Amino acid sequence: MPRPWEPAANGGLRLRVRVTPKAAHDRLEGIEIRDDGLCVLRCRVRAVPDKGAANAAVTALVARSLGLAKRDVRLVAGATARVKMLELDADAQMLAARLRQFCGPSA
Repeated sequence: MPRPWEPAANGGLRLRVRVTPKAAHDRLEGIEIRDDGLCVLRCRVRAVPDKGAANAAVTALVARSLGLAKRDVRLVAGATARVKMLELDADAQMLAARLRQFCGPSA
């Protein structure tokens, strides 16, 4: 099964997320394979997509969900798009293990 993450140059991971703003709850929902074949982690946030509020909510949610400090999660691509690339600064194996909790064991 494809994974929504890949190794990053800093020793951490790069994570693709598909964001749905203005949701009822903040949560990570699991893997989605898009029609174009891209694998992403679905993410819902209550924040509106205005002045970076949804981007800040996404980075905070991912950090909290993976047990990272907010400073260890950075938006590196997709600031105005639904599909975003985040860079996670931590041990790649530890991050992959934690991400499998949201993506399923086959990821």
